[in-house]
Amino acid sequence: MEGLKESMIPSYLYSSKFKTGFSNDHLVSNKGNSSKSTSFLSSEMDPVEKRGFVVAAPSEPGKIKMFSPAYYAACTIGGTLACGTTHTAVTPLDVVKCNMQIDPVKYKTISSGFGVLLKEQGLKGFYKGWAPTLLGYSVQDIALCPFEAVKVRVQTQPGFARGLSDGLPKIIKAEGVAGLYKGLTPLWGRQIPYTMMKFASFETIVEMMYKHAIPTPKEECSKNFQLGVSFAGGYVAGIFCAVVSHPADNLVSFLNNAQGATVGDAVKKLGLWGLATRGLPLRIVMIGTLTGVQWGIYDAFKVFVGLPTTGGTPPATAAK
Repeated sequence: MEGLKESMIPSYLYSSKFKTGFSNDHLVSNKGNSSKSTSFLSSEMDPVEKRGFVVAAPSEPGKIKMFSPAYYAACTIGGTLACGTTHTAVTPLDVVKCNMQIDPVKYKTISSGFGVLLKEQGLKGFYKGWAPTLLGYSVQDIALCPFEAVKVRVQTQPGFARGLSDGLPKIIKAEGVAGLYKGLTPLWGRQIPYTMMKFASFETIVEMMYKHAIPTPKEECSKNFQLGVSFAGGYVAGIFCAVVSHPADNLVSFLNNAQGATVGDAVKKLGLWGLATRGLPLRIVMIGTLTGVQWGIYDAFKVFVGLPTTGGTPPATAAK
């Protein structure tokens, strides 16, 4: 109903300030002094108001002010939903990828990796480590490290533990709390360049898409179309993310799989080329997909709460 009321009133009648100069007291006090009244109104009204009668702009309930605390809270919730759910959804790819990194002789290719896992562990084997994945990638940063340690062990060592509930205390009992954080440095080496590339490349890719590939300005595109652009831009950004962070991802898998292993052991066993390429094709598919879906979910949540989608050419500033 509020929207109907707004649509019945021309937009040029709205003003952020309600100062028409038409108060009854003023008209009474200036009765018989038209020149004075005209002078007063001309000096008091801004250019918009000089066109005619102006009413106050209606409020927009449910909208979140940009860069306010509510804006950052909404972005945080959207990011949590996007990261935790998408990483959990691609757990089967992650399980095969980790095993290809740890045992390339047994898990030689993507297709054979899926076949070996299905034959030996059944369908449930593809979802090993889903709980630490969901929790870890929802909270991120240092809090991700212990969950990642449990995830890798559960996914690459059959019989080690059923999941998070028994895997976490088992590592602590064997190696202490420090055992949960021995992969922290390579984890930072993976997550920091990954995150930098994720945001920097996404913004650039989306801006280039709207400039060179999409004939319609972003603000004139439908929200569904903008979300499609977010997914496409996110997928391409995910490919770059996978490439720059893959050596560190191999280190994380190697260190968390073997007790007492060091970075030197990983370099010696895998070699620099192995660190950069082992399991990379599958990880490109995995990271590309989840990054595209992440940006899609994130922007869909922003649209749901009344915020614009991410990226693209910013709207032109009104001339003063």
